[in-house]
Amino acid sequence: MPVVGISHSAKGYCMISVLETMKTYSAEEGLTEEAIVTKLRTCRYHLLFLHSSLRHNISGTSRWREFGDGGLLWGECNGKSFDWFDGSPVEELLCKVREIYGLDEETTFRNVTIFSEGRPQPLYLGTATQIGVIPTDGIPSLLKVLLPSSCVGLPLLYIRDLLLNPPTFEIASAIQEACRLMSSVTCSIPEFTCLSAAKLVKLLESKEANHIEFCRIKNVVDEIMHMNRNSELSGILSILLEPAWAATGLKVEYDVLVDECSLISQRIAEIISLGDESDQQISSFEFIPGDFFEDMESSWKGRVKRMHAEDAFAEVERAGKALSIAIMEDFVPIIERLKSVMSPLGGPRGEICYSREHEAVWFKGKRFMPKVWANTPGEEQIKLLRPATDSKGRKVGEDWFTTVKVENAMSRYHEASDKARSKVLELLRGLSSELQDKINILVFSSMLLIISKALFSHVSEGRRRRWVFPKISESFYSKDKMDAEITKEMALLGLSPYWLDVAQGNAILNNIKMRSLFLLTGPNGGGKSSILRSICAAALLGICGLMVPAESAVIPHFDSIMLHMKTYDSPADGKSSFQIEMSEIRALVTRATAKSLVLVDEICKGTETIKGTCIAGSVIETLDQIGCLGIISTHLHGIFDLPLATKNVVPKAMGIEIIDGYIKPTWKLIDGTCKESLAFQTAEKEGMPESIIRRAEELYAAANATDKSTISSINEKHFISKSTVNGVGELFDSSRNALEISWSPLKLLLKEVESAITIICQQKLIELYNKKIISDLAEVTCVAVGAREQPPPSTVGTSSIYVLFRPDKKLYVGQTDDLVGRLRAHRSKEGMQDAAALYVIVPGKSIASQLETLLINQLPLKGFQLISKADGKHRNFGTSSLSAEALTMH
Repeated sequence: MPVVGISHSAKGYCMISVLETMKTYSAEEGLTEEAIVTKLRTCRYHLLFLHSSLRHNISGTSRWREFGDGGLLWGECNGKSFDWFDGSPVEELLCKVREIYGLDEETTFRNVTIFSEGRPQPLYLGTATQIGVIPTDGIPSLLKVLLPSSCVGLPLLYIRDLLLNPPTFEIASAIQEACRLMSSVTCSIPEFTCLSAAKLVKLLESKEANHIEFCRIKNVVDEIMHMNRNSELSGILSILLEPAWAATGLKVEYDVLVDECSLISQRIAEIISLGDESDQQISSFEFIPGDFFEDMESSWKGRVKRMHAEDAFAEVERAGKALSIAIMEDFVPIIERLKSVMSPLGGPRGEICYSREHEAVWFKGKRFMPKVWANTPGEEQIKLLRPATDSKGRKVGEDWFTTVKVENAMSRYHEASDKARSKVLELLRGLSSELQDKINILVFSSMLLIISKALFSHVSEGRRRRWVFPKISESFYSKDKMDAEITKEMALLGLSPYWLDVAQGNAILNNIKMRSLFLLTGPNGGGKSSILRSICAAALLGICGLMVPAESAVIPHFDSIMLHMKTYDSPADGKSSFQIEMSEIRALVTRATAKSLVLVDEICKGTETIKGTCIAGSVIETLDQIGCLGIISTHLHGIFDLPLATKNVVPKAMGIEIIDGYIKPTWKLIDGTCKESLAFQTAEKEGMPESIIRRAEELYAAANATDKSTISSINEKHFISKSTVNGVGELFDSSRNALEISWSPLKLLLKEVESAITIICQQKLIELYNKKIISDLAEVTCVAVGAREQPPPSTVGTSSIYVLFRPDKKLYVGQTDDLVGRLRAHRSKEGMQDAAALYVIVPGKSIASQLETLLINQLPLKGFQLISKADGKHRNFGTSSLSAEALTMH
């Protein structure tokens, strides 16, 4: 975790983050107070330092938090552990890090700051919480719908950091281009091994990496090379170099990356045992408990290749054999003697036992001494026994015995085992030292795979939810006009709330065409807050290069996205809810530019109506003059009576309709205004006593007695004639990848099954084509998914049939519209983690069902063992048998 320092200057707030393990630091300048608090709340840090510049705010007072700037930051830091520091923020914080970790003064730290030119402002705290980028009670989480539930850990953290710190237009475009390619990939994709860069560096620097970590490192570089070798994945890998640079601060050329990964993989393969050697079995000898050798050897055998420690390994084997001989000569005759003596309960007992506590094999027995010595078998060995002792020479117990020969053999075995363990550790530490020179490549490769997994998972989930890729507009201004006339526009057609699944048909879609500021009115529960959240989320996803919940979208690359919604008071800061609202709106107004998106829900609702209306009107005028895009929603209908000096503000409303004499919201955005609040209906729906509702209606009528039309519109059923909403309810329209499998029997089985599937399915499709059941005749293409691979996102929402290869060589045949999820479910079962599969994309679920049953019926005729059961709903499909000649053709 980093050491974090916060300072303040004329540019704004600065956050300095120092990673001791990586010997790097970054300094993000020009941050707002809201942005710095967001970063503090979402990052985990080791120590926090606050610079003395924070003591002096814009009011010129040294009493921190008393006025204006600094109050939000004070509230975040108050109660937490932190220290103050002075001087040059970056240099002083680096000095403190050297002091804390005991580093030399000459220790240098590499600056990995990504400069913010052309990069949008980090997400404000209020915006991040109100769309669920930061988990907040009662707010639908945006993060949870961007990735499948199975995608957690580092890929999820990458997406969260991407949303909190939106990238430049170039990086966003690269992310979107990569996602588009991922959406059309037809080959299987790697598993994407995700390693923490900080943990990786720490293990290599401390030389504590074990063989498991080295195997994971090899998986990382092997997966990079796997992507390089594949024509579809290599393009994605090349595009993701820029996002990886933005995430790590490291610049690595494509060819250098591939070459270095190849060298690292080769070197690890030379040293580390990858589980395919048969010369490192745990020792096993008759009469010696197997647990003894398991405990003694399992910590170092199978870690490195035997050839690098042949002498040590061979000595362990010789010592083990010598121990076995000693035990056979000294203990076994005694055991055989005791077995030959038939005694009642309570007679002599004896056995060879392993004492785990003392790491020794001894004889354990009772009442085995002969009453009369008669030179019978075993007596000589009994005479050699002596009490077993621990490492300090203390007697272990009354029942434990050993001999000098066994003890000498035991000591020799322990010594040999210790030397072998030391040799293995020496090799592992030597490999750690070698890989320290490749640490930048490893960090960069790890981040590449984290990004790849995050984006592949996002594309899979986006396709399942029927989201789309937006067009990201780079410039807000026309490049072909000398007067730089603003031509900005955001168009979101078929926009749905991000927390609802369009694929399940439970979302109301809206069309948004925004060229200026909207002034939004509508009833309670009419969807004002929902549409603001939806627009905010779609815009944020768009400028990050991700898919958006719409049918089509054009999104400008905003320089900031700001959303203000619910406001609460803060007794700890001594601030009312209206004070906090004014503080947040001040931040929005002062930071907004013509390239910003500003969304404010129910402005000025926490104060007296008339003055609140005037403040709201003034804010609207200011934002109109700035020229930003955005929406201001309100119930303060008096705004429309104010003499506002605005040019581009457009009135919008959330629609209502009349059903059986009742006003109901449509949750659709329309032109015009809507002054019906449905306040009485909302209160009644939430269980307010009827007497209170009726009295409220009387008071409302009395308060508006001067307006007879208003009085006549109030009645017991809240009825309104159709003419009242006329004009208000109208909607506003405007190459298969080669499978690398080392186990030849499985490879052969794959080829045989692939051949049979291709012939069976192709003939069935020809039959359906001739009957005009399908319009196009496509060639059957089998795609293999290896043990540590997964299907591409393009299979999500697409009908396919698949054959799963079980460890017992039995086949499972199935069909699905979500191959990624189905294969994940199969592999979650015991023993199926590395199951391989073949799949074929087919035209529609009905065809998939027919081909599934056909394969279930036909594959056993070729001698394949199946565990699938024919689906009763389409049992009769595919019962016509193909000729034996057809099945053998390839």
